[in-house]
Amino acid sequence: MKVLVACEFSGVVREAFRKRGHNAYSCDLLPDMNGNYEYHILGDVREVLKQDWDLIIAHPPCDYLAVSGNRYYSERPDLYIPAANFAKMFEQYADKVCVENPVGRLSSLWRKPDQYVQPWMFGHGETKKTGLWLKNLPKLEPTNIVEGREQRIWKMGPSKRRKSLRSITFQGVADAMAEQWT
Repeated sequence: MKVLVACEFSGVVREAFRKRGHNAYSCDLLPDMNGNYEYHILGDVREVLKQDWDLIIAHPPCDYLAVSGNRYYSERPDLYIPAANFAKMFEQYADKVCVENPVGRLSSLWRKPDQYVQPWMFGHGETKKTGLWLKNLPKLEPTNIVEGREQRIWKMGPSKRRKSLRSITFQGVADAMAEQWT
């Protein structure tokens, strides 16, 4: 299966699919955080979308879409409307698509997510409620529900890397995607 993981610099989702023998690539404006450029396309994903993909998993930037940004961007439709349009566009490029984003504006500017997932449903004792907008994909089934839930991501202190670190997909979620969607 040819898989594009759009707007991913960490390689977590890409590598989960590659470990299962799929032809998976990530694409982002940021360089691969592990220096893996064999399967990471550095550039604008809109150019890469023109290729044939069996599955696209998109992690569009949530800066202007997430509830956490409302205090800064609630009166900025010039920012959040283009961001929502960017997130919605992925559906037209493959038969199977997942768009991932935290709780936010996509629910009102596009449609409600098909599913919300939490890291604690997939072996990580943390909370990070994330919506999945699915096209021709089943909802993810929890693989390892754990106790000891903490808001580590939300409580992460300020730093230059905070935004990037908060955006990394949990390994258990990535593994569930690769196992259940192929």
